[in-house]
Amino acid sequence: QVWLVESGGGLVQAGDSLTLSCVASGFALTDYNMGWFRQAPGKEREFVAGFHRIGNTPYYRDSVKGRFTISRDNAKNSVYLRMNSLKPEDTAVYYCARGSIPSTIRREYDSWGQGTQVTVSS
Repeated sequence: QVWLVESGGGLVQAGDSLTLSCVASGFALTDYNMGWFRQAPGKEREFVAGFHRIGNTPYYRDSVKGRFTISRDNAKNSVYLRMNSLKPEDTAVYYCARGSIPSTIRREYDSWGQGTQVTVSS
């Protein structure tokens, strides 16, 4: 069974930092392209950051470049999202997902975690 569990969300002030974790079960994350998405109230779920299986190359949406960093720990079968300089517009439920190809498109990902809430106050 494929299972993704996110953790690390919380309530912070603008300018603060958080690190989100995603533990994968039922597969080796090294065999997939992992990604982080987020969904704010009334908004579509949007791509945040991804991690290429081949080449270990991260990629990000423009609004988080320079602030967020995606990484992985193969021994723990986990991926992480370090979020610095958080802004109120970063407030959303954050989801970990796996995909077969490098992609920023939601439908290209076949497994999702339950999400973790990140709230940033001004």
